[in-house]
Amino acid sequence: MTPAISDQRSEVMLHIGTTIDSISDDYLKPIETNWQASELLPLTSDTSFISDLKTIQEQAQNLSYDFLAVLVADTITEEALPTYETWLSGIKGVDQYENNGWMKWLRRWTAEENRHGDVLNRYLYLCGRIDMRQFEASTQFLIADGFDNLAATDPYKNFVYTSFQELATNISHRRVASIAKQEGNNMLSKLCGLVAADEARHAKAYKLFVSKIFELDPSEMMIAFETMMKRKILMPSQCLKQLGSELNIFSNFSDAAQRIGVYTAHDYIDIMQSLIDEWKIETMTGFNEEAEKARDYVMALPKRMTKIADRIVVPKTEYKFNWILA
Repeated sequence: MTPAISDQRSEVMLHIGTTIDSISDDYLKPIETNWQASELLPLTSDTSFISDLKTIQEQAQNLSYDFLAVLVADTITEEALPTYETWLSGIKGVDQYENNGWMKWLRRWTAEENRHGDVLNRYLYLCGRIDMRQFEASTQFLIADGFDNLAATDPYKNFVYTSFQELATNISHRRVASIAKQEGNNMLSKLCGLVAADEARHAKAYKLFVSKIFELDPSEMMIAFETMMKRKILMPSQCLKQLGSELNIFSNFSDAAQRIGVYTAHDYIDIMQSLIDEWKIETMTGFNEEAEKARDYVMALPKRMTKIADRIVVPKTEYKFNWILA
């Protein structure tokens, strides 16, 4: 049974929702001026399509196995967007049956995010190194299996999650863009950089939502922050698997990401610390006794987790994903 959400949380969401339209305009771009996948990759209608395709495939030959594995898994994660919209529309205060401010935000956010899977999927199709059926099957598995971010319908916990997750995806796409550029693949670098920039803007918005909740309901927001840190922020690709096997391959993807420095255990800690700093947890006032204890726990967590992260040994052997052609 889903735990009941307090009336106070509902009132806070309703209050913030009255100003959400102006916030949306600050952190989501107009469709008329936003980039689209068709601008970043060659079109079959272009007279230069064949030569452009040859260039893409030649440049893709320089990409390492681990890099391709991370790129595919990142794309699958972006393609699972229906799952994220479904859970966010179920948050208390985000009423999908009414055209309120929160629902407008969610639809516009989803529309921007939808471009990410489009452009990455299209690159994978063109690059010639990916078994597209295997990739597509993994995407379908991830959507069909669903995902539990351990926040239920609580807006406070969910906005901690989205703040963290958008920062994590920004880091991943930004680092992929950097590696692609080092390999001379400027096209891939550009499109991953644009995706990363979107994620950074979205992270700023979700962090702002949490800041506003802290102003209105500091103790309960602090307790929600502590709860999510205790539960750990699970990645949306936590249930990643491949066609023909029930084996969960998330850890193999995570190992590949750590080997090439795209996203590591230390990045997780850095994001946590950045949220502590962003929300001014150390100096915030107005907490009740339970929230003070929650603050103490969260403030001590980065140092504790760093000791654990320092001991992690990442396997050197590459896992053979069926997404990647020999």
